[in-house]
Amino acid sequence: MYIYLIPDTYLVPLGVFLDNFIKTYNAFTCSTKHRTTTINYRLKMASTTDIRNGLCFEYSNDIFSVVEFQHVKPGKGPAFVRTKMKSLTTGRILDNTFPSGHKINVVRVERRTYQYLYNDDTGYHFMEGETYEQISIDKKMIENADLLKEGSNVEILFHADKEIPLTLDMPQYITLAITYTEPGERGNTSSSNVSKPATVETGAEIKVPLFINEGDIVKIDTRTKAYVERVRK
Repeated sequence: MYIYLIPDTYLVPLGVFLDNFIKTYNAFTCSTKHRTTTINYRLKMASTTDIRNGLCFEYSNDIFSVVEFQHVKPGKGPAFVRTKMKSLTTGRILDNTFPSGHKINVVRVERRTYQYLYNDDTGYHFMEGETYEQISIDKKMIENADLLKEGSNVEILFHADKEIPLTLDMPQYITLAITYTEPGERGNTSSSNVSKPATVETGAEIKVPLFINEGDIVKIDTRTKAYVERVRK
């Protein structure tokens, strides 16, 4: 079987055509390894017109992610872009202004889901659910690491070109059992405005209302370690 290509006088066997087509297609499709989608070509240089929330780029020997931005065109003088950026290595927030058209070096990143396994002297260990690849993350990279429960999922942001983990995000809320807390004072156990210390199953210490008892399941904000509510069993 043959398929006609221009010019009409040139015939190409179908098998050869399909083989070349598949090779060309694979060069432009997205990779789905680690449950992520990344384009195989790399965007290196961009300008302020490409700035958007979540864009990661190199600045001042660090990697920043755009949190907020605003294009400004004053009545006099050149246009500029006002940005609020977050360092992916230290977490600090930086306000910075770029002149319009300024070139930036974009960093290609991938967000992957990992499962928490355990921790030891070498760090916190996680496993990717499909490939079973395991990695170790320094505790300094994990905010409120003592809330991590074995088997819980986290999102890890990687530098796609260098395969370096940049950030780790826990779920915003997590439910844990209270393993120790002092009983509330009689006559004041219904108050939610007064708190007491409590220890949860991961060993973390939090503050809970007086009516919370050992064995209760509570919902906790992982960003602040704040008690949210008691969860019915």
